[in-house]
Amino acid sequence: MKSFVIAIKDLPESVQAAKKCIRSGNRHGIDIEYFDAITPKNTDVYARMHELGLPLYFKEIYSRKDNCIAAFLSHYSLWEQCKESGEEYQIFEHDAVIVNDIPETLNYLGCISLGKPSYGKFVTPSTIGVNTLTSKEYFPGAHAYRITPKGASLLVTESKNSACPTDLFLDIRRFPFLQEYYPWPVEVRESFTTIQSERGCYAKHGYNNEYKII
Repeated sequence: MKSFVIAIKDLPESVQAAKKCIRSGNRHGIDIEYFDAITPKNTDVYARMHELGLPLYFKEIYSRKDNCIAAFLSHYSLWEQCKESGEEYQIFEHDAVIVNDIPETLNYLGCISLGKPSYGKFVTPSTIGVNTLTSKEYFPGAHAYRITPKGASLLVTESKNSACPTDLFLDIRRFPFLQEYYPWPVEVRESFTTIQSERGCYAKHGYNNEYKII
């Protein structure tokens, strides 16, 4: 199994956050590699979506549209890579921190969230271990999850029909096999966002007067 943290290499705040993620992995026996994020600065995100045959269902009021599309493309790139590699992947966003051990072997159906909800209201699973997706109908932030090549293939295929913000795309109504591990072994430790608009930050559990929109 391979583990990756998506980081913006020319943004110091992102690199520093990703280093914290990697160190947290080291403490729990997980070797996490950098994955260079797609951003509106290094990619024409609209041309890339067109090239991949992906629709633009990104009518955003809570996020900056170009940044939101770029974030989706970063995850999508890892799904394609996972699909082709034949290996399980663990995918983290730069502000994710591993706080408890993650079992090396998980009996899951293809894609499982590992992250504690990072915004808004949520439901706490009632069972320890692997659960159906419970906290929300969609991933409670796409900051930490594990995926199989088969799961990645299903996400890539469905992206051609309904690509949208990553956490909303990973919705149990779209993918009934989505699951969630509890107690959540990964939490978001954030002091900035590169995606959300100001309006989109208010529901974040880590939002305060010092929170930065970059």
